[in-house]
Amino acid sequence: MTSVPQLLTDPFLQLPSQNSVRVVWFTEFAGTKHSVTYGEDLQQTVSASTTKLRRTREDQNSRVGNQTKNGQVYQQPVQRPIWRHEAEVTGLTPGVRVNYRVTSVREDGESISSNIFTLAPTPKPGTAQKILLTSDHQLKPMTSANLQKVVETVGRVDAVWFAGDLANVPDRASEWFDDNRGGAFFPGLQGRANYQMEHNGVKVTYKGGEIIQHAPMFTCIGNHEVMGRYARTGSLDDEFNDTFPRAAAQRLYSGKSLIDNSFNTITYEEIFTLPQSQPGGKKYYAVSFGDVRLVVLYITNMWRKPNISNEYQGRYQEAAKDLNNPENWGYGQLIYEPIAKGSTQYNWLEKELNSSEFQQAKYKVVMFHHPPHTLGDNIVPAYTDPVQIIERDDAGNIQALRYEYPKDADYIIRDVMPLLEAAKVQLVFYGHSHLWNRFVSSRGMHFLETSNVGNSYGAAWGERKREVPTGYREEYTALGDPNGLEPVVPTISPLLGEDGKPAPYIASNDITVFSIFDTGTGQVSSYFFDTRKPDADVVKFDEFKLQ
Repeated sequence: MTSVPQLLTDPFLQLPSQNSVRVVWFTEFAGTKHSVTYGEDLQQTVSASTTKLRRTREDQNSRVGNQTKNGQVYQQPVQRPIWRHEAEVTGLTPGVRVNYRVTSVREDGESISSNIFTLAPTPKPGTAQKILLTSDHQLKPMTSANLQKVVETVGRVDAVWFAGDLANVPDRASEWFDDNRGGAFFPGLQGRANYQMEHNGVKVTYKGGEIIQHAPMFTCIGNHEVMGRYARTGSLDDEFNDTFPRAAAQRLYSGKSLIDNSFNTITYEEIFTLPQSQPGGKKYYAVSFGDVRLVVLYITNMWRKPNISNEYQGRYQEAAKDLNNPENWGYGQLIYEPIAKGSTQYNWLEKELNSSEFQQAKYKVVMFHHPPHTLGDNIVPAYTDPVQIIERDDAGNIQALRYEYPKDADYIIRDVMPLLEAAKVQLVFYGHSHLWNRFVSSRGMHFLETSNVGNSYGAAWGERKREVPTGYREEYTALGDPNGLEPVVPTISPLLGEDGKPAPYIASNDITVFSIFDTGTGQVSSYFFDTRKPDADVVKFDEFKLQ
């Protein structure tokens, strides 16, 4: 070990309490000592505990180190050893920021320290906070520009709420730490990205924003936090796409690991230290932060192709070649964690909404990944368990296998929304469809999707329709919000649609969007930046107030 040791990430903040906060960072060596020094003159020290990530790997599709094309270095998934360090800094005072830095000592005695950053515990109620609302980073093209503009526009934020889809394939280590295209997850949120964009021959490099070194981040599980059956396929992409229902796994893999033969969130849960609920652990939880009670739910399902072709395993059918091989079925857009009335998560949510912490909070916010209202494509079909319909010939061989999704059984709309309305939730925040749009219910509950940080697949509006089946038993909505709300036109500076009228959404592959919740004023403000015009100003285009 003659090279100078490096930190794989800057430190970042997790799980603040009334007088403490956790500091977390990663290295590619186990080391002999890892610590945080803190205080005005960094005179206090606390040791970190170290754990090794169990499932982080690279493969032929990784873009890491010298591999710039498929299979240059790795021909199949290979374990990548990464160590996580966490220290709890205690004795803090709400509202008082404290300097800190981390130091890791390698086995040969060589050490490396971070820059100096600041930390603070959970703010007291009545303290104005600026909270970044974001989602769906996934190493997408505009993400680094988006996060850089957050810091340039609003300065330091006090917290980050992340509504799922942090990376693409959660067990691929480089997507979190050091993808060589410059746009990995942690570099973007730490101002260490190196992502180059080009328009009209002009190249601009974006560094992201120095954000989570100073601000705790609260995340939820999206479909891209979930890995499928472990090591059954030849690439991490295929493994990610190979999620399998627990019930089917119990039948087919009796006596074997249920987690390894269905789906898991192991790497996501090992990377983050989050609040925990009694039944749900880190998967769903509630936390108080200043004037806000934030309730985080595990509402996401497997994304499958929408096209109606039996050539593919999709939302609505199995591939023709796999009809008589149940082990290769996809089972449609399977739901990972039940949220229907009577489920464990639903019962926990009901209890949380009746808790004194929730009821006494000035702002009541719920965050999850899957949209209850959107113009995006991913809201169709309904959020419900797929109904399997099998057609057989006289000999019992399967001729066709399709899935229906009864709209009146949508668990979010049928079961969750009535609870949130009754509890006077002011804001429901989510992602998944890679656009910006918002809605308001008849009772004044706000819905915000602000997930166009780096790419968009369009909006089902005007002439552009969703790809949906026709002639099925159920009806699948091709245009607009399938759950009946009209999108709100931005209040300040809407973009114009192709018809020349103000558009109630932003779905662009050039214009990136972020939103800030100011708890001092109750305002939620959304901003856009046109990456085709690197010198242009960031534009505040929408604002609404939580009552």
